[in-house]
Amino acid sequence: MNLPFIKKFSTKALIILISSELAAVVTGPPGNGDTPWVGFHDSITQKASFFGLFVTGRWALFYAIGIISYLAVHFFKKLNSNNSAMDSLRSQYSSVAKNKYFKLAAVLVIGVLAILLPTVITDPFWREAMVSQIAVFVLLALGLNVVVGFAGLLDLGFVAFYAVGAYATAWCTGALPMPPIFGSHVNPFFAIPIAIILAMVAGVILGIPTLRLRGDYLAIVTLGFGEIITLFANNLTGITGGAQGTKQVPHFSLHIGPLKYIWGLDPVPYYYLVIGFVILFIFIFYSLEHSRVGRAWTAIREDEVAAESLGINPLKYKVMAFAIGAASAGFAGVMTAAQSNFLTPATFTLALSINILVLVIFGGMGSIFGVVFGAIVIQTITMYLIHTPPAGYQPPDLYIYIGALLVIMMIFRPGGLFPARRRQRADVATSSLENSNG
Repeated sequence: MNLPFIKKFSTKALIILISSELAAVVTGPPGNGDTPWVGFHDSITQKASFFGLFVTGRWALFYAIGIISYLAVHFFKKLNSNNSAMDSLRSQYSSVAKNKYFKLAAVLVIGVLAILLPTVITDPFWREAMVSQIAVFVLLALGLNVVVGFAGLLDLGFVAFYAVGAYATAWCTGALPMPPIFGSHVNPFFAIPIAIILAMVAGVILGIPTLRLRGDYLAIVTLGFGEIITLFANNLTGITGGAQGTKQVPHFSLHIGPLKYIWGLDPVPYYYLVIGFVILFIFIFYSLEHSRVGRAWTAIREDEVAAESLGINPLKYKVMAFAIGAASAGFAGVMTAAQSNFLTPATFTLALSINILVLVIFGGMGSIFGVVFGAIVIQTITMYLIHTPPAGYQPPDLYIYIGALLVIMMIFRPGGLFPARRRQRADVATSSLENSNG
């Protein structure tokens, strides 16, 4: 009898059991002051559907998920330990990914799918979610990727630029208590450049006094900046409308000679408009990534002291990263204001900033394709949980799952699902240097 194996197996099974039941308690129903143990009891014994197959207790459901997760991690560890197999897979993937015809075909397929998607999806909920919760979040993730992925600056207050863009649109269209910028209400189309410019100015205002800081200090300052913007929007009633929100923001409208079109309540026209700007921002950010500016951001991200010794001005390029990243957030704010017709400070919270950061980390920091993919996947799953929640799911637990996903990605895949090539090369070089020194 192999006693060491049995002991090791029992220990792992016990750890999985404790971890899974802790997850069941955290995500289970709440207790109350009179009977505090009711929450623990119901979290374990409450019935739940096992992936729609059969009904069982929550303890069994979470234990099964824990075992499946452990086996998946164990499988990937074994796969990574097999260097020859991993090298073969990497070489095959690299050869396919570098093929220009494959890239062109992939872009064409994705473009056709994006155009045809509204004709396939007819559910009103999903049509609305495609714009307000998926396409807009793709824009936000692309902007934050410039700051976090390209320049390596941890920004926990990125939602501030989103709010600036949204409230700038409300200002231009006369939806705020204060007079509009041009003295009269304007079409939201004219608010687009103003919102983008104001968001970029906000990025510069944040950048100049604070970007001499690094690491955790910079993260704390950006967090404070995001909270300040939200508090201003909430408390300056005579300017922003305060907690009650703005007046009605008009929809987009187009009047060119005989051509007249108004974006109404149907989300499909907004979808195509957002997709057009997503493509524009992808092209701009891709060009910047492979320019002198992008290489400067990479140098600052990897070693700011070494970059400064080579003549790169860190403050200049950090401010540029914040300003350029804020541009797409400003336009996302325009879209949100024009589509929803109403703004409240409750929309622009810290949780939203963390949500955008998770999209970037999950997809791959510094990878444009990875960020777009991460935003689409995470937001689609989030909307699915809201629209058709599975048995036992509670909406307040959403950020528990998002936080758990963030922790898992940081442990097992810190570069994201599709890490940027430059970041991969830098990580390989760093690990090689550490091994040689070790």
